[in-house]
Amino acid sequence: MHDKHCAHNHKGLLSWILSWKGVVLILALAGVSYYLLTVHLAHLAVALPYLFLLACPLMHVFGHKHHHGDKKQD
Repeated sequence: MHDKHCAHNHKGLLSWILSWKGVVLILALAGVSYYLLTVHLAHLAVALPYLFLLACPLMHVFGHKHHHGDKKQD
């Protein structure tokens, strides 16, 4: 159900995010993130180098997906 004051229709993911369930999920994620950053900052600092090392191969695998098939055949 869309808001009567909204002049345009929202579709897909944006519609879900703007619903009450999406807002509750965003607020819950914000609360959990705040808790983890304030209470467990020392643990995050220890894991941060490993997270960067894990991000490199993941970015390589998923970042080069769109390059396949760009070769011209003459």
